[in-house]
Amino acid sequence: MIVLGKKEIEELVNLESMMNQIEEAYRIFGAGDFFMPPRPTVEHENKTMMYMPCYTKEVIGTKILSIFPENAKLGLPSIDGIVLLNDYTTGAPAAVLDGQSVTAYRTGAVGGVAIRHLSGKDCHTVGIVGAGTQGFHLALYACAAREIHTVYVYNHGSRDLTEYLMRLEKAIDNPGVKVVQCKTVEELVKNSEIICTATPSTEPVLPNDKNSLEGKCIVAIGSYTPQMREIPDVIWDLVDHVYIELPYACEESGDLSQPLSEGRLTKERTVLMNELLVSGGPGEEIAGKTTYFKSVGMGLFDVCIAQKLLEEAKER
Repeated sequence: MIVLGKKEIEELVNLESMMNQIEEAYRIFGAGDFFMPPRPTVEHENKTMMYMPCYTKEVIGTKILSIFPENAKLGLPSIDGIVLLNDYTTGAPAAVLDGQSVTAYRTGAVGGVAIRHLSGKDCHTVGIVGAGTQGFHLALYACAAREIHTVYVYNHGSRDLTEYLMRLEKAIDNPGVKVVQCKTVEELVKNSEIICTATPSTEPVLPNDKNSLEGKCIVAIGSYTPQMREIPDVIWDLVDHVYIELPYACEESGDLSQPLSEGRLTKERTVLMNELLVSGGPGEEIAGKTTYFKSVGMGLFDVCIAQKLLEEAKER
């Protein structure tokens, strides 16, 4: 059995390859070549454990994920866990991977694929709301998906972001890209053509202002329970559709379940990303339009990314 820790995964990752693998996961999802039961979630005293099993035709994967928001006070990541891969034929354990790294690179890749297909090719600025692990990797993939020259970062709270911004700039590793901290979310929205949100907020983190969000590509990652919310109601006056990964997202995320229950959104306005990719994407018609992708993630992504990392490890 192969064990891949954080360091090994960082050395194996190729951002373009990871985004291509997410698109392959969408193909598998569309073809129905997988078995992915609802993921059990156990929560106690604001400590959440999620169990995400998934079978493909080639491998079985299970991610055991811990989500502890209070870790931020300890200077620790709020998301951690492991991914276990089993041989499809025998069930024998094939690999154990650092779940924090798989989650970060997989979630960033999902956002990157959305940016690939829902933002204009001439977009050069991205704003990251939420200076955590997920926001960090969304910035990396945004720079891989588009020719970004400025990354704007805003974080609620008073945490000193100096070290975070330096690490991000080093990880992007492109002298043509600047990383800039914004004092307000309004400043970030004004300057960013692409906006990514990655927070645990229960209230919208973007301004409820139609003019400020018009023409933006919005990628929302943070809301993973019905109580959590990042995107304001005005979004429904700006977009024709919201792009999602799977129908269950409409129940799981407050960014979808709340407007659905209030009648601001109908399920007819939700579009699965695999359907968008099959159709070839919106093409040039997205120019100047507001686009919105809401991610809640799924075990199929983790299995496909972990399988790709295992293949890379074996080749090396």
